[in-house]
Amino acid sequence: MRALGLDLGTKRIGLATSDISGLIATPHSTLNRSSSVRRDHESIARIVESEEVEIVVVGLPIRMNGELGPAAEAANREAAKLGTVLRVPVIMFDERMTTVAADRALKEANISASRRREFVDRVAAAVMLQTWLDRGCPR
Repeated sequence: MRALGLDLGTKRIGLATSDISGLIATPHSTLNRSSSVRRDHESIARIVESEEVEIVVVGLPIRMNGELGPAAEAANREAAKLGTVLRVPVIMFDERMTTVAADRALKEANISASRRREFVDRVAAAVMLQTWLDRGCPR
């Protein structure tokens, strides 16, 4: 099963895809937010179509204490809207610490701070998607 992972941010959306067997997540791209959420969702829909994605996994930014804060509520609302645009299921998955893990991995690869900002969102999406895959693709 081919999956698309999304790390929703206010300025950028990180995207990652799995291989066709659903075993390995790879950073895909970073979508800079436009002034229109609908336009952003249409861009994602084109990627879903071109990559033959069967499910979209949206990162849910749960607080470290397990509570849903404003960011998680916003992600839930956006995922619901995205679900009206896509022809595949859209699910939520805990993304705690993915950006931290992504930034750490990029630092360890000796990527400069300016270049890390360019890649961190898509790497965070890949970390989240890989965790989802490793846990057996829960829905």
